[in-house]
Amino acid sequence: MSLQKSKGFSSIMKNPAISNKEKFRMVQGKAFRFLFGFNDRRGFVLKLLTYTLLISIGFVYLYPMLHMFVTSIKSLEDLLDMSIKWLPSTIYTSNYEQAYSVMNIKTAFKGSLLLALLPTICQVVVASLVGFGLARYNFPLKKLFFGLMIFSFIIPPQILMMPMYRLLSALELTGSLNAFIVPALLGQGLNSTIFILIFYQFFKQTPETLYEAAEVDGANQFTIFFKIAIPMAVPAFIVSFLFSFVWYWNETYLTTLYLTSRSTDITTILLQLQQFEQNYEAMYPVTANSPNKINEGIKMAGTVISILPLLIVYFFLQRYFVESVDKSGITGE
Repeated sequence: MSLQKSKGFSSIMKNPAISNKEKFRMVQGKAFRFLFGFNDRRGFVLKLLTYTLLISIGFVYLYPMLHMFVTSIKSLEDLLDMSIKWLPSTIYTSNYEQAYSVMNIKTAFKGSLLLALLPTICQVVVASLVGFGLARYNFPLKKLFFGLMIFSFIIPPQILMMPMYRLLSALELTGSLNAFIVPALLGQGLNSTIFILIFYQFFKQTPETLYEAAEVDGANQFTIFFKIAIPMAVPAFIVSFLFSFVWYWNETYLTTLYLTSRSTDITTILLQLQQFEQNYEAMYPVTANSPNKINEGIKMAGTVISILPLLIVYFFLQRYFVESVDKSGITGE
């Protein structure tokens, strides 16, 4: 098609009946359309700016990860060699072996999975119920409760951190996963307000006639919720679950505050990463001529191990995640 258009344009330009001024205008118009586009077609300039922006943003995000991975496979000799920047002389896997043993990965991974998964499930279930109730029913002081919920999200979490800790400590919930599960069951998990608003938006968009038709057919409120509301809010469940899982997985301050305040066997990968240097020196004592002194490569190997589970999860669920974000209307965080 483009070849036919090119031949047609060449034949027009060779037509002696067309004046040079008109030919110049035609060439000028074609150049303008090529550079800036026309109708819904983007021109070369816009495409160039778009791809330049995407590549620049991608580089900003990928550079730290590439640097971290390359450093993690460097030997001590490569780290000290200033001529070696991106391509190590050999792939040095001992960094990962030492980091794996220091971080106690099996126990830490189990603790991280439980800490992220159990509160997430509780939080998503409670947020969906609260969002459905706010969207479906009218009750006294509804606007007041809705405003208080928004206000609780606006308050900086650092202000509520110590009162919450005193409350959980008085209830003897600290030192266990209950310090995260119980608040999630009460709608006070990490950023629960966001998930309530997501479900509220979805259930509010559901046509009221569907609920009315189900009630006419004799369905009770639980049947309406499970048979109508939940199937239509699958994207909201996926987005809420993934966001909540990542936030609980990456939470370090509250984990340190709640779990390490009492003696407990529960640990997480990020807690192990925080104590990495201390644990390494305890496991590999450094003597005068010892080769076991910690270096940047070993630290980076531990960091790669800590983020690897999330990268694997995102790799398999990225399609569902992107589709759900698009349908739920989330524009960024």
